[in-house]
Amino acid sequence: MIQLVVSDAGPLVALSRVRRLSLLEALFETVIIPRVVLDELKIDEYRPGIEDLSLAIEKNSWLKVEEQGELTPFGGLDAGECAAIVLAERHQCPLLVDERKGRAVARKRGVDIIGTGRVLLEAKDHQLIPSVSTVLRELRKQGYRFSDRLCQRLTEHANEDFTSHPD
Repeated sequence: MIQLVVSDAGPLVALSRVRRLSLLEALFETVIIPRVVLDELKIDEYRPGIEDLSLAIEKNSWLKVEEQGELTPFGGLDAGECAAIVLAERHQCPLLVDERKGRAVARKRGVDIIGTGRVLLEAKDHQLIPSVSTVLRELRKQGYRFSDRLCQRLTEHANEDFTSHPD
């Protein structure tokens, strides 16, 4: 189990939409989000899965909000991604982010990256989910974008066949 990870909004939204936010709680002792990411999550607006996200923030047990301080955006990223990268640097911990540009900038700054795909692989390894491909399909149905190539790579790592199960 990784003790601490900082998260951008994307993976939180994705996993909450498919009612799998609990995977983060099971895999990480603490998930930190910058205040600006909390604002991006818009937990006061109704969307699928928002209840789980709101409850996790309200409980303040494993999902914690942290002030990031004044920040000038960098690398062409939005404020949430920049704040998440800065907090990951500060805590010297991995960053949970899926957006390609955010991942590239974080890597250039020496931050270790974890994506939703890796979370799913870890969840299967820990027997928290029976199938990576099933969750990938659920995510895609909810509008979360994973390329066919990425889905194929992830399911191969999970010893599954992505193409054999139509959407």
